[in-house]
Amino acid sequence: MKKILSLILVLSLALSVAAFAACGKNEGEEASGSRVLKVAMECAYAPYNWSQSDDSNGAVPISGSTEYANGYDVMIAKKICEANGWDLEIVRLDWDSLIPAVQSGQVDAVIAGQSMTAERAKQVDFAGPYLYATIVCLTKKGSGLENAKGISDLAGHSCTSQLSTIWYDNCLPQIKDADIRSGRESAPLMLTALETGEVDFVCCDMPTAQGALKAYPDFVLLDFAGSGDDFTVSEEEINIGISVQKGNTELFDAINKVLEPMSRDDFNAIMDQATAIQPIGE
Repeated sequence: MKKILSLILVLSLALSVAAFAACGKNEGEEASGSRVLKVAMECAYAPYNWSQSDDSNGAVPISGSTEYANGYDVMIAKKICEANGWDLEIVRLDWDSLIPAVQSGQVDAVIAGQSMTAERAKQVDFAGPYLYATIVCLTKKGSGLENAKGISDLAGHSCTSQLSTIWYDNCLPQIKDADIRSGRESAPLMLTALETGEVDFVCCDMPTAQGALKAYPDFVLLDFAGSGDDFTVSEEEINIGISVQKGNTELFDAINKVLEPMSRDDFNAIMDQATAIQPIGE
């Protein structure tokens, strides 16, 4: 009988401990409010994303920082989280660290203006697109390139773009005899190279160019669409997607459920909002 009572006592104690642990876990989950979606971006790539000192215009805190993130990518991330009842956490990472972070599980997704290239798709799964971005160039007033009608008119001139982008890897090499200078680590550094006269022009996508025109009034947009003398790019290179870890079908489907009903005009309207509130100097 004593053995039976002892066994009952041990089992009761074990169940009590388990129940306490489970209770503590549930209370923690309830305290957090909901699932947290950790999204990585540079926070330095306006109008896609940028950092600011306060939460104005709906900006979101940057994890481990006193700063806040805003921009098109943040607006899209908020839309996805609101639709799914999730909390949003923004993680600031360098461009080359974005895909490794989602591969390792450090973050759940990357929303950072990434083209949905076949090479990247070998490493992550892409939800979306969440934007369709055409390729353009920027030059400065007085450069002699303001009236360029096609990429042929850029031949022999100095240029650069952001490293590890289709702009630098695929587009600039299409310009005959282009003097391609070293790539820049970020979009702001690319724009600085143009502003300081290090190069005659830079290559980027339309949203980045539109944001730059607001920050740099002396820049001139070169859009060769429909000229017959434009960059040759594939759909995968101008479709901008959200990367998630390979095989994470639950998150992939949840994101696409939000994006699929949205049209090109819907995306452009949100991008217009982001460009309108972009801080000068980004």
